[in-house]
Amino acid sequence: MLRLLLEKEFKQIGRDSLMPRLIVLMPVIQLIILPFAANFEMKNVNLAIVDNDRSVVTAQLTDKIISSGYFRLTALESSYENALPFMENNNADIIFEYPLAMEKDLGQEGSVTVSITANAVNGTKAGLGSSYLASIIRQYNLEQTLSTATAPVQIKSTHLFNHHLDYKAYMVPGIMAFLLTLIGGFLSALNIVAEKEKGTIEQINVTPVPKSIFLLSKLVPFWIIGLILLAFGMLTAWVIYGFVPVGNILTIYLFAAIYLIALTGLGLAVSAISTTQQQAMFTMFFCAMIFALLSGLFTPISSMPQWAQTITLFNPIRYFVEVMRMIYLKGSYLTDIADHLLIVCGFAVFFNAIAILGYRKKRG
Repeated sequence: MLRLLLEKEFKQIGRDSLMPRLIVLMPVIQLIILPFAANFEMKNVNLAIVDNDRSVVTAQLTDKIISSGYFRLTALESSYENALPFMENNNADIIFEYPLAMEKDLGQEGSVTVSITANAVNGTKAGLGSSYLASIIRQYNLEQTLSTATAPVQIKSTHLFNHHLDYKAYMVPGIMAFLLTLIGGFLSALNIVAEKEKGTIEQINVTPVPKSIFLLSKLVPFWIIGLILLAFGMLTAWVIYGFVPVGNILTIYLFAAIYLIALTGLGLAVSAISTTQQQAMFTMFFCAMIFALLSGLFTPISSMPQWAQTITLFNPIRYFVEVMRMIYLKGSYLTDIADHLLIVCGFAVFFNAIAILGYRKKRG
């Protein structure tokens, strides 16, 4: 029964000569154009400070950095090795390290070098955060030394995961996640409601086909199309930008497979409760706009108001965008994305349950 329904769905997609071309060309073209156009603002940089000196000078400079309003202190450690896990777990965007005997060296030699290590998965955030720190240190130098050309505090910067601060390396994985969302969500949202408008849904309703099997036959084709488009997206990212994932591609596909079940379920839920294609389109467009703006794709989530950060926890795109960046830039393993995977599994169950209940209501 499922095989016959799937055969019907693929034939229905194939009858439209324009739709298969649009399904493939639209995300590829958008993936080529959008990374060049995307731009965003940043604030509230998570900062981990390594204070090897524990002196009055380091305390004064730390207070000056935190009081600037650009940074949020998330860790104060005594060694770089203790601070690095905060960055690996995304709890620190920048590690700022004071050298040992900093106050003593300033008094004797007149100059010291501090270290800035930035998490360059987000190239823009790393670049701006490092620039903010450099600006604060330059201001500190002016306050401390007015008669010498030698700045007392020198800066040594390191950018992890994205050494050249290429913002495309940060944007391309996120845009791939968003485009896959549009394809999976919008196409499935128009599916059931299109059959309602054509009147063919009535023929399905009088057959002994179970509701779950019927909805599964609607989900599987777009799930397969989504996975194929993900391959096209990764191929485009490699050919156009030279980006390949540092982590395992199979990990991306595992997460994407579950994510597509969730988003296709959302589209089917919208389609099941909608009466016209226009209604379904507007509903999905509303959801897509909210999801995109609160996904961290363009604006870092840490820069949003607290109420908006709370809402992002219920946004499935947020987790896919984060996972794509983690695997592409940091080479994260399955254990590193386990929490994201469990949350998306919850979304998959929730959205598909709504789809089944919504379709059941329409049949009643």
